[in-house]
Amino acid sequence: MSASPLIQSVDWAAVAPPLIVAAAGLVVLVAELFLPEPRKPLLGWVSVGGLVLAGLSLIPLLDGDRTTFCLTAGGKDCSYVADHFTLAVQFLVIGGALLTALLSIHAVEEARMPAGEFWFLLLSSAAGAALLPASRDLATLVVALEVTSLPAFALVGLRRGDRLSSEAALKFFLSSVTATAVMLLGVSFVYAATGSLHLGAISRGLDHVDPRLVTLAHIGAVLTLVGFAFKLAAVPFHFWVPDTYVGAPLPVAAYLSVVGKAAGFSGLIVITVLGFGPYAHVWGATLAVLAALTMTAGNVAALRQRPANAHSAVRLLAWSSVGQAGYLLVPLAAAGYDDKPQEVIGATIAYALMYAAVNLGAFAVAALVGRAHPANRITDYRALFSERPLAALSLGFFLLCLAGLPPGVIGLFAKVAVFRTAVDAGLGWLAVVMAVNVVVALYYYLQWTALLFARREPVEAAGAAGAAGGSAAGGPVPAASADATGAVAALPVPIPLTAAIVTALGLGVVLSGAPELVLRFATGTLF
Repeated sequence: MSASPLIQSVDWAAVAPPLIVAAAGLVVLVAELFLPEPRKPLLGWVSVGGLVLAGLSLIPLLDGDRTTFCLTAGGKDCSYVADHFTLAVQFLVIGGALLTALLSIHAVEEARMPAGEFWFLLLSSAAGAALLPASRDLATLVVALEVTSLPAFALVGLRRGDRLSSEAALKFFLSSVTATAVMLLGVSFVYAATGSLHLGAISRGLDHVDPRLVTLAHIGAVLTLVGFAFKLAAVPFHFWVPDTYVGAPLPVAAYLSVVGKAAGFSGLIVITVLGFGPYAHVWGATLAVLAALTMTAGNVAALRQRPANAHSAVRLLAWSSVGQAGYLLVPLAAAGYDDKPQEVIGATIAYALMYAAVNLGAFAVAALVGRAHPANRITDYRALFSERPLAALSLGFFLLCLAGLPPGVIGLFAKVAVFRTAVDAGLGWLAVVMAVNVVVALYYYLQWTALLFARREPVEAAGAAGAAGGSAAGGPVPAASADATGAVAALPVPIPLTAAIVTALGLGVVLSGAPELVLRFATGTLF
């Protein structure tokens, strides 16, 4: 079986978004060698500019689908497709990376992280995540997934000398390597059964697999999903999440919670709907069980994070993100039971867009609070409204969106859209599990929201306790004075951090005012 040659011409406009992000990373890496130490903060703004330029490069692609790196014989399969689905996910990835960059500009300097390495790693990972939804063969998918993951390991452990950061990076790395090994085994099984790595050819080949290789093809399809399920933090590949988020620099945790999930769910959508369509009865049931287990495990664990026990707010957000991943999987599972899966998974895109905006906003407010309370405990948010009313109102809105309660209408709208896909697909049991989990999640979201507006209780030596907690967490302890009630004097808020909060809040408010626009956009962007 001879390999088919590739067309030598490249559609540079189609590959521009990930290419610009990657080029910006190389520019930052080289520029860091020549910039004196006082000028290193400029690297952050160069990164922001590169991400903005990559976002603008999506606009010319809206006029129609583009393909490149296509076979010249044996079919018209292509390795890179810039269709509307690709653009929607790339918009999410680049937008999420941009907000992460705004969160990171001052965090890199304050935590004394190496600026050149940080920005290069962040942009490299974002380039891989932007490439992933456009990939249409298993080789490119695996490469894109690893380009997304490998820099993320280093980002988590970039706070040198911090024990928690090093442990988080090691756990993240070992878990991911194991998942990747299993996924590569699955890819080899699929290739052995179908004789191709292109998703279109795999889909056609699975309809005519040699009867002796049917079991091999089934096992290969399930194992291939493992790597993407890991990035999505689906059970049982979720145990790395809480320790990694707490040990990582806060902007990196925010990045993993949004862009990492975007990479995972886009990979799952592409590989299941376009590659494993004939085996929908296999992956549909598998993803339904994973969705139920993931949302339940995440919400139950988040329920145990109590203010009275001085638990970390970041750990609560980590478990919340696991629960949200379960909701993202519901439409994918429903797609396995639908004759038109492209229409069903529009709900996943809509939910992911809502989740990205409000979750990054929640992490942005957490970064603001963490400047005065390095331990970032849930109790540190008590009476935040009396100290920073706008930050408290913003965080309250973000939490209500995640809970699916007014005025966070976009959260309610997205959950209803996801719930309806399960009902329409005949997955009544999954709809019931989701409804129960939504009710469970209300408790910890509302508990945190109520804490923002509660009265501050007098606590002796609160400032010393906060400093001790910050030292234990491995983060820098900013200079701040504590009053008799334990409140910490307001610190100046960096302009990029304010911009990140305002941008996320603006997106949430606009989408809550016109929630139908999200679903129309999502359902109109699929393949």
